[in-house]
Amino acid sequence: MSEGESCRTISTSNPFTGERIADYRLEPYEEVMAKVAGAREVFLRWKALPVSGRVEILGEALGYFEARSEDIARDISMQMGRPLAHARGEINGLLERGRYLLSIAEAALAPDPLPAKEGFDRAITHEPLGVVFVISAWNYPLLIAINGVMAALVAGNAVLFKHSSLTLSIGRHFAEAFGHLEGYEGLLQDAVMDHATTGRVIESGGVDHVVFTGSVGGGKTIYAHVAKALIGCNLELGGKDGAYVAADADVGASAEALVDGAMYNAGQSCCGVERVYVHESVYDDFLERATSLVRAYRLGDPLDPETTMGPLSTAKAAVDMRRQVEDAVAAGARIVAGGTVEQIGQGTFFAPTLIVDVTHDMALMQEENFGPILPVMKVASDEEAVRLVNDSCFGLTSIICTRDRDRAAAFYDAVDTGTVFMNRCDYLDPALCWTGRKATGRGGGLSVIAYHNLTRPKSYHLKKVTK
Repeated sequence: MSEGESCRTISTSNPFTGERIADYRLEPYEEVMAKVAGAREVFLRWKALPVSGRVEILGEALGYFEARSEDIARDISMQMGRPLAHARGEINGLLERGRYLLSIAEAALAPDPLPAKEGFDRAITHEPLGVVFVISAWNYPLLIAINGVMAALVAGNAVLFKHSSLTLSIGRHFAEAFGHLEGYEGLLQDAVMDHATTGRVIESGGVDHVVFTGSVGGGKTIYAHVAKALIGCNLELGGKDGAYVAADADVGASAEALVDGAMYNAGQSCCGVERVYVHESVYDDFLERATSLVRAYRLGDPLDPETTMGPLSTAKAAVDMRRQVEDAVAAGARIVAGGTVEQIGQGTFFAPTLIVDVTHDMALMQEENFGPILPVMKVASDEEAVRLVNDSCFGLTSIICTRDRDRAAAFYDAVDTGTVFMNRCDYLDPALCWTGRKATGRGGGLSVIAYHNLTRPKSYHLKKVTK
């Protein structure tokens, strides 16, 4: 390792004040691989522990986040700009997901039942993979991370953990919670590395599986590294989630849910609502209610309890949002609210935006914007809404707002997304698989499926000796 390599650093900063928060040394390849080797040594002992033992230890480890909830929430607000009250809620979500995965672990990881066969003992067991490389994202720094980390550890794996360069302190919190378990120190190894080192680590063969959440471009790069190593991966790569407000919907409740689903976290959510199709019979009513809700957001300091929308995580994020909106307006769309970039303090905000008269020829209706922008389009029928919801390269979630269960069932059968909601959005139920279609990625997390994806089947086939 050269002196230059040993001195390279990366900094986190406050997107509202612009102040530098902390510096982190970028770890060279050799140091990261030493951590991988350490994780593998602990793995050999950890996987031998019964599932019940792992559940007990990891349940106690979750208490770290509960005990330090205020400090962690403040770290989230300071590093990625989310209002503090909303950041506190993410800790509750982490605990809900973690505890649910613990509650189903013994049943999910038990051998598969097989019919009896005279003269033989047979079983299919679920064996841990080894060292799972979890690469997490900044926009929900706790929730995204716990999905992969908890399932991997409970299943008997060790974890190499890399958090986003925007939220590096969260990686340290996970290391404190899961990397110092008595008797299993180093089970989770947190590392700070650049993209080139990340690729080398994957291709080295030192890790056995990759869990990645990020952009489509990033996912394609990870997938190429994974292919060279001939290992598996889970990829969650974003969405362009569409919602349909049917003729029989509760329009007020629909507007509240969908506006919140589009604007929460300044729209920086892979499953945020990015397209709404409204039946022509309720269109005017929906638009009036949605306009009032969008205009009510208060932008400002994320530590101010009156703030309901914080700054974008990076100033450059506003560039593509402005381009999408300006191009749409040039093509005939009309801004009802917002549509501007605002500077408050040192923070860059995109004003909560409601835009109408849009078409599917516009980039605004096809490209992920990852911001607080809600395009609304009038439709004449359920069939038209389904066709438009499916007209996307993404397939994470879709929503129908209706009072009719049969209408929702037909919508469920027709749309090509990993999750279909009725009368709600932007929520991950830990009992359900979190997965997507098309460019959204591959694999799935949460539910029993998380354990299926982070273990491999092994067949137990014994012939009894009768003499």
